[in-house]
Amino acid sequence: MRHMKVGGLMTDEVVSAVPATPFREVVRLLAEHEISGVPVVDEDDHVLGVVSESDLLARRELTARELMTAPAITVHAEEAVGDAARLMVRRGVERLPVVDEEERLVGIVTRRDLLCVFLRPDAEIRRRIREDVLEDAMGLPGDAVDVHVLDGVVTLGGRVRLRSQAVMLPRLTTLVDGVVAVVDLLSAREGGSPLAPPARTARTAHDISW
Repeated sequence: MRHMKVGGLMTDEVVSAVPATPFREVVRLLAEHEISGVPVVDEDDHVLGVVSESDLLARRELTARELMTAPAITVHAEEAVGDAARLMVRRGVERLPVVDEEERLVGIVTRRDLLCVFLRPDAEIRRRIREDVLEDAMGLPGDAVDVHVLDGVVTLGGRVRLRSQAVMLPRLTTLVDGVVAVVDLLSAREGGSPLAPPARTARTAHDISW
């Protein structure tokens, strides 16, 4: 299944500091650019750590080397947006420096950037469900079930052949970028124990451990 990549959302003009950058200069960088943290890089643009507003409030009159939180928590540009979001939540950070294959700084991504995924147009979400979930992942025709999307909430209706298909479709749909919740109204014709009558239960983005 295709997912949006971090590289497509990151800011590539990154404000950064070096280990010797003094306290007052770091403060100036944050204020001037209206940001809440800066990555600290070496002469080869490798990320050594991150200095945040909380780091600055805790200590005074130091250099970036002494202020920064290290080692830095980074993400690669080719990683999926969902993976980056889960990493942010798990590590309790507001931003992630983005690095290339050689671990050099190429951008930065924030929680606000990642939330842009949920502004994906309903028509695009519907198309991705038909192509990525039904056709590519499940091997079914794109019109095998009814797919309705409103404000990111997906309703799946109709009947598939196997119970396993009816169980898997909502799960995979939840993983599509931009999906806020899934209302499962599917039923199956055969295979395993019969499904319970369709219920308007929603599987939400919170069911994924971000």
